[in-house]
Amino acid sequence: MVKRVKLTVAYDGTNYSGWQVQPNGVTIESELNRHLSELLGEEIHVIGASRTDAGVHARGNVAVFDTTARMPADKISYAMNTRLPEDIRIQESREVAADFHPRFCRTIKTYEYRICNRRFPDPCSRLYSLFYYWDLDEKRMQQAADHLVGTHDFTSFCTNKPEITDHVRTIYGLDVTREGDMVIVRARGNGFLYNMVRIIVGTLLRVGSGRLEPDEMPQILAARDRGRAGETAPAHGLTLINIEYIL
Repeated sequence: MVKRVKLTVAYDGTNYSGWQVQPNGVTIESELNRHLSELLGEEIHVIGASRTDAGVHARGNVAVFDTTARMPADKISYAMNTRLPEDIRIQESREVAADFHPRFCRTIKTYEYRICNRRFPDPCSRLYSLFYYWDLDEKRMQQAADHLVGTHDFTSFCTNKPEITDHVRTIYGLDVTREGDMVIVRARGNGFLYNMVRIIVGTLLRVGSGRLEPDEMPQILAARDRGRAGETAPAHGLTLINIEYIL
């Protein structure tokens, strides 16, 4: 009898070529497929909810797979965590309905981007945050971020992919906070376009450093022109925090 198993997966993306299987690189998906196949004695191909880029981290990405193995779904997490490399860990495994698909359900995704804003780099945070030497005003960044909350066409804030024609997304919250030397941008929305969070962060860095005014954000949005927004912030500062499913 076939059952569908849902995995909640956390990983440090530093040493991986992203989530999706690549012909010339080790990925999170390829590691999951290999170890699940060995564990369950059948060929397994997981379907992921978010195809994070090379260097991006996650605390709560989601994947599903189908299996005829008799092992209880909730025990798969324990068995997999004895096999996986230390930078990938299953946080939960459980059986779900056969028609559950991690990408075709209504979701709320939460991302965090961390910026280490200090005079000298902190070696302990170098893999999980962007070092930024110049002073940042998080209050100005928040004023700019407020303009992006709501439902908008985010063409200006994504890397173009010809197969994606709908650039309308809803951001429920975009919060900029500071904890000591760490500036944290937390984005919560119904979905994000390719590089969208990283481009938003790159634009907010321009605002925080005084190179852009907060009230210029509506014009950047309205332009629907990638050239109007800021740089794409590096991948290693980004973490997928969780994915909430709205059933």
